[in-house]
Amino acid sequence: MAPRSTIDVVEDCGVTSTPYGLIAQYADSEHCRVVRETFDRLGDKWSLLVIVILSYGPQRFTALKYGVVGISQRMLTLTLRKLERDGVVQRTVFPEIPPRVEYQLTPLGQTLIGPVTALADWAVTHNDVIATHQNDYDIAHVQGGQIEEPAKRLTHA
Repeated sequence: MAPRSTIDVVEDCGVTSTPYGLIAQYADSEHCRVVRETFDRLGDKWSLLVIVILSYGPQRFTALKYGVVGISQRMLTLTLRKLERDGVVQRTVFPEIPPRVEYQLTPLGQTLIGPVTALADWAVTHNDVIATHQNDYDIAHVQGGQIEEPAKRLTHA
């Protein structure tokens, strides 16, 4: 079977074109489930940062902890286990005293470097513009000295 295009997968997920733009209907298809689960696993707060650091080569746990500012030891352990389970990261224990453990991207994990780097570059490039939009939005939606919650804004439209 030939690889499916992104457009085919998006259409399977119920995104359809209308005169009013794209409307996501979140169809219940196998391809859509795979996309949602993958985004859920890799799109958490820490996984992409760990992948970026490992893109520079094998790292020890402590180096990863210092590289991912703000992550707790427990969360780093859980993130690495999850990425190892998915086949994205390989954990290697060296038979030394004391034992030395290194983490590195697997060949599958290396295929994520391009997309993750592109997303990181996009975030850095557009951060100021996004911050300006957020500020403008917040100013436009201030009521009684407090910013109205986005969910509440939708109900007032």
